[in-house]
Amino acid sequence: MTRVETKPNTPATTAVVEPLQLGPVTMTSRLILGTGKYPDYETMQQALDLSGTQVVTVAVRRERLIDDQGRSLLDFLDTDRYTVLPNTAGCFNAEDAVRVARLGRELLDQLDNPGKQWVKLEVLGDTKTLLPDPVGTLEACTELVADGFSVLCYTSDDPIMAARIRDAGATSVMPAGSPIGSGRGVCNPAAISIILELLKDPQSGGDPNYPVIVDAGVGTPSDVTIAMELGADGVLLNTGVAHAQQPVRMAAAMKAACEAGYHGARAGRIAKKKYAAASSPWEGVVSYIPGE
Repeated sequence: MTRVETKPNTPATTAVVEPLQLGPVTMTSRLILGTGKYPDYETMQQALDLSGTQVVTVAVRRERLIDDQGRSLLDFLDTDRYTVLPNTAGCFNAEDAVRVARLGRELLDQLDNPGKQWVKLEVLGDTKTLLPDPVGTLEACTELVADGFSVLCYTSDDPIMAARIRDAGATSVMPAGSPIGSGRGVCNPAAISIILELLKDPQSGGDPNYPVIVDAGVGTPSDVTIAMELGADGVLLNTGVAHAQQPVRMAAAMKAACEAGYHGARAGRIAKKKYAAASSPWEGVVSYIPGE
């Protein structure tokens, strides 16, 4: 038997996740995880470890930094390994969000963390839907940008609002896949696709390097893959891992899903067809084919 030597048809470098510049931070992992809602800090540490994340969000309000045993969340974060991204979770008006963002800046100064001058901005409309308040969000974004912040701005999946936030100077627009903590995944992929087109396609006035991060509503690894396959630059999630029955295992699954979606979006999928397409040619096959 003749031995045939095989060679890889693509260089290994094509399977590498390219770095993403997100404000003042360069990250290779496209997955950002929250630090809330875990059963305990030890579980959080293990989940963050297996997720491969390099950036973790922290709610700045003091009552969210201390557990029922009086332990500080920050004591369980290796700030040499993770860059802390302060967020304004729980703010329902622009004034409150700006104040909390500035508290977050002071926190990063104490930690000497690379983020320094960045914030994940949330201005919510109510406590039931946790949907963003578009007017308050735009107002707070504008003020924080003027104050020198790199603003990663949580918003709805409304393409026009996304464009206005970008135009207000936001470093990244972060459209919701679905309501916070709902686990419903990407409910409106068409809207996310339009946002990506408006913000990233040069023919639509966009910038291919402008980062768009899908944020909120992720429940399963397949949700992460879908978001990345749409062309998002990354995914931010919390509840989908923290409230899973096995958070640590789910964190590992989310990492794999994010990488799969990243490569899938860039590999070039096959076209969808109405009818089947045989993998092998019919020519030379002696058989009965109905209809011929």
